[in-house]
Amino acid sequence: MAVPKRRMSRSNTHSRRSQWKAALPAYATCGRCKQAKLPHVACPTCGYYNDRRVVEV
Repeated sequence: MAVPKRRMSRSNTHSRRSQWKAALPAYATCGRCKQAKLPHVACPTCGYYNDRRVVEV
């Protein structure tokens, strides 16, 4: 197993971790009620997914 020979400095560690960013979730519009919803998930407003009711709202 590879083991680092020298300790990595704080500036190098922070530079490497600066790319760790949380991305905002992408939203899609519901085909029936035109509300924002997560893609590939049933609409929380009307309860439809792929033009059929899957959740009672």
